[in-house]
Amino acid sequence: MNKKNENMNLVSLYNELRAYTTKICAPLKTEDFIPQPAIFASPIKWHLAHTTWFFETFILMKFLPNYKIFNSKFSFLFNSYYNNAGERLKRVNRGLLTRPLVSEVFEYRMYVDIAINQLLNDASLMNKNISDLIILGINHEQQHQELMWTDLKYLFSCSPLLPVYEADLPFTKSIYQTKQEFIKIETDTYNIGNIGNDFCYDNEKAFHKVYLNEFEISNMLVTKSEFAEFVNDGGYNNFNLWHDDAWHWLNNEKIKSPIYWHEIDNKWYEYTLKGLLPIAQNEAMNHISYYEAFAYAEWKGMRLPTEFEWEVASDKFEWGDVWEWTSSAYLPYPNFIKAEGAIGEYNGKFMVNQHVCRGASVATSRNHSRNTYRNFFSPEMRWQFTGLRIIKK
Repeated sequence: MNKKNENMNLVSLYNELRAYTTKICAPLKTEDFIPQPAIFASPIKWHLAHTTWFFETFILMKFLPNYKIFNSKFSFLFNSYYNNAGERLKRVNRGLLTRPLVSEVFEYRMYVDIAINQLLNDASLMNKNISDLIILGINHEQQHQELMWTDLKYLFSCSPLLPVYEADLPFTKSIYQTKQEFIKIETDTYNIGNIGNDFCYDNEKAFHKVYLNEFEISNMLVTKSEFAEFVNDGGYNNFNLWHDDAWHWLNNEKIKSPIYWHEIDNKWYEYTLKGLLPIAQNEAMNHISYYEAFAYAEWKGMRLPTEFEWEVASDKFEWGDVWEWTSSAYLPYPNFIKAEGAIGEYNGKFMVNQHVCRGASVATSRNHSRNTYRNFFSPEMRWQFTGLRIIKK
């Protein structure tokens, strides 16, 4: 692809990205943009501004001559965790920002969009460094698009009204109709990590080899009906199934069932963005923590795959309904190199006290998944579309 066509492709990718973020917000009322119901969830207004700040800070301020910052206070308000980019608002206080107005944030997005398009359409200014940062910014906003879905769902679930987002969501879930089988993977040395020329995050490198013993992995994700059997069998009350840390978490938080499940007249219902519905028996189980995934596997006499087992086997089963918990701690690959400055804070500094999830979910944006992708969350987190696949012990 020549430079002109490459730039035109970036223009198209960028504008499609930004339009989709706006589309997510279309059914919302102004009041929906502001609340922050928990420290792990951010307000929709903050997501809109933060993703825009990313493009402004790391691209426009450095590469577009005579660029004028939209609002000098926005860097403090909408920086997330980039220490190299300066001081920032405490995460817990994001929901207190009644100002700037939602309308001002959309003005900010339009202002930055115009400037990014100006940069992308000026061949004399464009270079590979800028192109790479634009691609990183696109992937960054795609991550936040998924966070917008999950944060909205958590926000709405906190309301006693259990509101409906809209009747038709832009994603659907697979219904399992095939028979569960276990896929055998032979003992061998396997290649792990991303070696291609297309975009990937730094935590997917460096390409390396791992030795794996023979294992058998399920061709299916655990379904909601299967998980309901675990719940109904007293799984949340059996300390033998849980890590000690998880058992303290269960008791301290008084957790007795999955996060969005409601028991009504001895039947399980689930809050969804379409409202409160009976659990869909044959859909993949979602919104569970690593703790819950581990306990279920123990109850079944099975285990969770390592992230390397998952990657090696991933071309032999369908994935993409939910992020799949693995038993692997989130650690750097051999010869991992962290970039200099703020961009280097993107992944490397979180490689402690996190567990790896593999795959993608129904809420993952289009063209934002690959089998080397390493998502990661703290083991108690369950507001994301996270589920599990089991392996024979």
